[in-house]
Amino acid sequence: MTDKKNTFNYIMIGVISLIIFRFILTGALPLLDKTEARYAEIARIMQETGEWVVLQIDYAVPFWAKPPLSTWLSAASFELFGVNELTARLPSFLLGLAMLIILGYFVKKTKVSPFIPALVLVTTPEFLIHMGVVSTDSALCFSVLLIMLSFWKAISTEKKSIWNYLFFVGLGLGFLAKGPLVLVLTGPPVFLWLLLDRRSFFSNLNKLPWVVGILITILIALPWYLLTEQRSPGFIDYFIVGEHFNRFLKPGWSGDLYGKPKSQPLGLIWAFMLVFALPWFYIVIAKLVHLKKRIIEDKYVVFLLLWLFWTPIFFTISKNILHTYILPSTIPMALLIAHWWPEYKHKRKALIACAVFPVLVFLIAVGAIFTDQWKTYMNSDKLLIEKTEVLNLKQNPPILYYRTKSYSSQFYNKGNVIEAEEPAKIDSILKLYDKLYILSSKKRMKDFPEEHIGNLQQIDTTYKTGLFLYTNK
Repeated sequence: MTDKKNTFNYIMIGVISLIIFRFILTGALPLLDKTEARYAEIARIMQETGEWVVLQIDYAVPFWAKPPLSTWLSAASFELFGVNELTARLPSFLLGLAMLIILGYFVKKTKVSPFIPALVLVTTPEFLIHMGVVSTDSALCFSVLLIMLSFWKAISTEKKSIWNYLFFVGLGLGFLAKGPLVLVLTGPPVFLWLLLDRRSFFSNLNKLPWVVGILITILIALPWYLLTEQRSPGFIDYFIVGEHFNRFLKPGWSGDLYGKPKSQPLGLIWAFMLVFALPWFYIVIAKLVHLKKRIIEDKYVVFLLLWLFWTPIFFTISKNILHTYILPSTIPMALLIAHWWPEYKHKRKALIACAVFPVLVFLIAVGAIFTDQWKTYMNSDKLLIEKTEVLNLKQNPPILYYRTKSYSSQFYNKGNVIEAEEPAKIDSILKLYDKLYILSSKKRMKDFPEEHIGNLQQIDTTYKTGLFLYTNK
């Protein structure tokens, strides 16, 4: 009994410590290019301009690639607490914390501690990383969690409760988080699970209030889609057809307006599962090998397994994938571990294995405290933008970014960044100012117009970008 109590205390302290540590990192690290800084800049522009319907990737330039939920949350955070890294990431951190609390509540009537699913998640690399990253994936993961847990709660009892309606709230939020993809990630596992008991198929379906529920989903999601198409014609075609079909089914899709699509080897999603969901995914696999045919006897386990494996199965056929796509699978993985935990014989080994990644991150963070050199190796222009603020120029001229400007430079300089590549445009800009800061990657700076090189003074540099002061002599 004492050993169990000590284990519980260790797990509780470990979970709380990791949550606090993750919160500290949320405000300590600069926003990273390209993806994270991009979403933070979109939210900053939304908060600054007051345009809460059409997302903008730059002033007056619409961003059609994603729905607004995560952007709304970051922009609201800016409105309430000011604009910085912590407030940009705060919604993602709070969504992660909410998921830990919901899973703890979900398992509280079982023999397992509510801290077990939390332990699994905060020691899983993919979840720990996303618990404090500006992205659309945390909002999607929360929506999927709400849909799947609400479905299970609804079909597990004859009495109607708030869970019956939260299923449709989750769908509405999912459409605002990532679009129709939420149906792809939740519909097939739910349908396949219902087919396992065909006699109860329709009775289980009827436990959900479909008429009222669909109206709830429509009221949550549809107004934004209609308003955005009205204000920015062409959005729906690009977002529905381009982002939900061409992106996943056409390798090297050329219609991407916001970057180059990733073309990865088929099946790479499983490598992501093995790396970013360790060690718990390995434990699930080992448990499945051990249980074999007995798995089908437990409907709850089957439900969680369908939920867990469907996402990587779906993305197996896509070459345009990122490791972030496995995030929704971490939730059923945590619930499976919690379900098997009381009888699991290798708890000590599992606890040691799961500590490896968080301890490694902690040691790196502690090492960074004693030196500022790590900042120069971060994929962010924050350090250089701060240098321009120290060496303040009169008239507050924009920073000139030679070639393509970074999103982190836009964010940290409040959008006061312009880009130029053609010599004529560079000349016209430089003539307007006595002094001007120029940012450029070190490689591209070799191509800078020779007639202006003599007027440049290097101020500072990171591992890939240089900051220069141009003086018009």
